[in-house]
Amino acid sequence: MPTNTLIAPKLKTALPGPKAKLILESDEKFISPSYTRSYPMVAKSGHGIVVTDVDGNEFFDFSAGIAVTSTGHCHPHVVAAIQRQAAELIHMSGTDFYYENMVTLAERISKIAPMPGPHKIYYGNSGTEAIECAFKLARYHTRRQHVIAFYGAFHGRTMGALSLTASKPQQKRRFAPLVPGVTHIRYPDVYRDAGGQDAEAFALSCARFIEDKLFRTSLPPEEVAAIFIEPIQGEGGYVIAPTPFMQELRRICDRHGILLVVDEVQSGVGRTGKWWAVEHSSVQPDIVCVAKGIASGMPLGLTITKAEIMDWVPGSHASTFGGNPVSVAAALATLDVIEREGLLENATEVGKHMMKRMAAWPNKYRLVGDVRGRGLMIGVEIVKDKKTKEYAAAERDRIVQSAFERGVLFLGCGPSTIRIAPPLIVTVDEADVAMDALEDAISSVEKKA
Repeated sequence: MPTNTLIAPKLKTALPGPKAKLILESDEKFISPSYTRSYPMVAKSGHGIVVTDVDGNEFFDFSAGIAVTSTGHCHPHVVAAIQRQAAELIHMSGTDFYYENMVTLAERISKIAPMPGPHKIYYGNSGTEAIECAFKLARYHTRRQHVIAFYGAFHGRTMGALSLTASKPQQKRRFAPLVPGVTHIRYPDVYRDAGGQDAEAFALSCARFIEDKLFRTSLPPEEVAAIFIEPIQGEGGYVIAPTPFMQELRRICDRHGILLVVDEVQSGVGRTGKWWAVEHSSVQPDIVCVAKGIASGMPLGLTITKAEIMDWVPGSHASTFGGNPVSVAAALATLDVIEREGLLENATEVGKHMMKRMAAWPNKYRLVGDVRGRGLMIGVEIVKDKKTKEYAAAERDRIVQSAFERGVLFLGCGPSTIRIAPPLIVTVDEADVAMDALEDAISSVEKKA
């Protein structure tokens, strides 16, 4: 378990500080305006859960670089592995040559995969590339053209992944036509959509819509290659797919020869207290897409499949940089740290502590509608009115900004949810410091509202 010395955020200047202001001016001049920056944080260095900006202000990072720095910033073991590998071999394209550590990592991943082996693994550079691979492979293997995805889903921004995404209109605006053959249906958001319905009955009805309506009216099941699902929607608002829903999806896929693809880009690699979020439902997928936390900051995406599914031939799909030696070394070191330091158990323990503390917030604060999560993947939904559950995006953004001004980094997700996703090394004491800041921020915004 982590034994970090308790510290606290330390702010030395007004935010943004003088050096940060200069960089922000240059950023506006040279950098793509498509990036969604939430507040003027200009990072310089990071260690553990602490990120220091260019003016020397120290922040607690409870976003982990969007759930990426799973072992914390610059973990010594990961840094050492990167340095050793960079001094030996930086690049040898795995699409045309062989490299031992690609096999070594694949063997490690196969041992913790959420479905029985044997397995095959494809290497890319990111989550969206892992999804692109799964999309193409599903069509190739099944010889079917259609796929099903869910409203609220975020699978990436390249054209195939974007076609599966249904999170925000701006992500698709002016990019049509997208890849055809994608049908979106409702994701079971129990808090927002179940109404007076029993949660399990509601979840099952969402899954059974596929057979009861979709397959009977507009989509021939024998032409569906795959169902893509996030066990916990990330960008969609940290919404958890209920276990009955996931299990019914598995049964539907089995009945119709459809592949079940789970997007674990944000929820995987221990974030929920298990290696994969899908394990909480005891469902075994056919394909798993992985990225973000797998290399604790280095670019790497994996598509893990049952071996018989990855039946395409040379030239079907590849990536020049996918599985580059330095990223693979970082991933091997990341797995070592997670196992050696007991970070799965830590994610469970600290996550339960945070959830227990926040359980009273919906009753305590007018703006808090719901608190939900697993492990260190927690969402706090901000609403204007508890009865109507009207989204409160502006208030959510002000709370995130207010927490930043208190030295803690959170990000939003979904229409009006605050995402809490610290590195897996976070301690209970550090979590309490961050929760104090978030609670102060909510209280402050609520009073002004």
